[in-house]
Amino acid sequence: MTFKAEYIWIDGTEPTAKLRSKTKIMAGSPAQDVADLPIWGFDGSSTNQAEGHASDRVLKPVFVCPDPIRGGDDVLVLCEVFHIDMTPHESNTRASLRPVAEQFAGQEPIFGIEQEYTFFDGHRPLGFPEGGFPAAQGGYYCGVGSDEIFGREIVEKHLDNCLKAGLAISGINAEVMPGQWEFQVGPVSPLEVSDHLWVARWLLYRTAEDFGVSATLDPKPVKGDWNGAGAHTNFSTKAMREGYDAIITACESLGEGSKPMDHVKNYGAGIDDRLTGLHETAPWNEYSYGVSNRGASVRIPWQVEQDRKGYIEDRRPNANVDPYVVTRLIVDTCCTALEKAGEV
Repeated sequence: MTFKAEYIWIDGTEPTAKLRSKTKIMAGSPAQDVADLPIWGFDGSSTNQAEGHASDRVLKPVFVCPDPIRGGDDVLVLCEVFHIDMTPHESNTRASLRPVAEQFAGQEPIFGIEQEYTFFDGHRPLGFPEGGFPAAQGGYYCGVGSDEIFGREIVEKHLDNCLKAGLAISGINAEVMPGQWEFQVGPVSPLEVSDHLWVARWLLYRTAEDFGVSATLDPKPVKGDWNGAGAHTNFSTKAMREGYDAIITACESLGEGSKPMDHVKNYGAGIDDRLTGLHETAPWNEYSYGVSNRGASVRIPWQVEQDRKGYIEDRRPNANVDPYVVTRLIVDTCCTALEKAGEV
């Protein structure tokens, strides 16, 4: 018996990493766990992760799920990248998240990430007329009808693929521009939300490929009076889910000292193009938080204030953010502050 294992990894392209994958034919019983899968190698000189004179890099499986595209016993295998001495490669941001997630696991941090993206048909967004622009944004958001919605068949197929893969996808919706959509992953732990989001991204690209359409995480795919594409990051700990004081402590911690700039510079390339203070964003260089305020850096949902417990939404991360980085930064900043305040 044989099955196909699609090994997926994040490359070293800068400023925004790309996904890569290749297929390994495996003999024996279908893989149920990463322990059932061997390490593998690849040419790092072709992925911006090595030079040609010492090009071998190692793929170590860290997450496995059913392959919804090939079906049967075939699997998708997300990997971390290592040097041949088994030290984490510099592009391996998951390796930096692991110890932080373990350190603060007792606070039970969980995340829900809202992944916005845009379909392109050639060089123009799907649904944009050739040589011009569609009607202004607004009517497309959560819309219905072929005059306002473009690419739904791809979105539905992607959703089905994510569900068949067992990913923690929790919803979809059309966004404010033609061809712009969103899916949500979570709420789950930092490593789980990040692993699942990377695999969901791979499935998005792969699903769109079958329709002859591309998907981009560009944070400002169309210049001018159009919303950008973000990855709004919802976060809570056990203390935040039980009391409002912890909510305020978390919000305040994200605005202390150099933290706002430390976070923003790691929230995705091109963030100053998107965080302008317009189009439901706060300026990239100013930190603020507020209840029900989509023009703030961090939003406290109205029901959280009413219930005096819940979660916060960091609205700054770009669509092209690395989930391993954003979850590490938020956990480290907020959980450290909550620990110091005795709110754990």
